Amino acid sequence: MRILITGGAGCLGSNVIEHWLPQGHDILVIDNFATGKREVVPPVNGLTLTEGSVADRDLVSRTFDAFQPTHVVHSAAAYKDPADWREDAATNVAGTINVVEAARAHQVSRILNFQTVLCYGRPETVPIPVDHPLRPFTSYGISKVAGERYLAMSGLPFASLRLANVTGPRLAIGPIPTFYKRLKAGQGCFCTDAQRDFLDMSDFLAAVDLVMKDDAPAGIFNVSSGEGHSIRDVYDAVRSHLGLPADPDVKVVPVGDDDVPAVVPDPSLTRSRLGWSAKVSFAETIKRMLSWYDAHGVSDVYSHLAAKN
Repeated sequence: MRILITGGAGCLGSNVIEHWLPQGHDILVIDNFATGKREVVPPVNGLTLTEGSVADRDLVSRTFDAFQPTHVVHSAAAYKDPADWREDAATNVAGTINVVEAARAHQVSRILNFQTVLCYGRPETVPIPVDHPLRPFTSYGISKVAGERYLAMSGLPFASLRLANVTGPRLAIGPIPTFYKRLKAGQGCFCTDAQRDFLDMSDFLAAVDLVMKDDAPAGIFNVSSGEGHSIRDVYDAVRSHLGLPADPDVKVVPVGDDDVPAVVPDPSLTRSRLGWSAKVSFAETIKRMLSWYDAHGVSDVYSHLAAKN
């Protein structure tokens, strides 16, 4: 395959590259390094970098023309500043349109999109079925839903994966790196009274391999374990991993107005349509992530949520 990956220097994109490059595929990455890391796109055979934003229509068009991709993975997303609506719209909406238009012009065999489960807003039922109404209420969620809708009406053979909290090398968002970094530094923590679904990178990559096959079903899929775990569960696991005593009195606060109490996608239709299910347990998923931080540390930590005063 000749695979063009937008946002390839981010957590998901870079892990996909490391998974596919040894298989002999030619890969080109478009990334502006707003949240991605330059060092994860090294100058090696089979890997090409175009620095820039998917919001730049001319850059996207030129890159597609030069590379002639057979497959596209759209991983680029803006999320690091919840108040920057224009950047979210430029990248997540206009940028997606630019990628879709170029993919359609080049008649790619398949386009894969990574979607946030914040698309569902505050769900009526948990686990959340894939046909649940879409009610995003944050800039990130709203703009990502718009991008997915444009993809769905493009006529392209596509798959959009609505993802649980995928954990793996270079994860820089969410409670796991936040707790690890703060506890290692001897800083205090609090937990939100929320539940999340955590998915190991190996399970995510298995789903990606399935949906990238040319004969795979097209459409929208929840990719998750289907199991909810509290933020307190994550906090306790990080403390235990670091050899710290239990903290039964840790402050647990209600979720904010810009957050969701329970985000647990239901993967049952994904299992029936793709034959895929998560294999790695929650305990092992967290253990693998923390062991990676032991070896590599935590640098930046981003959030789609507004900073607390």
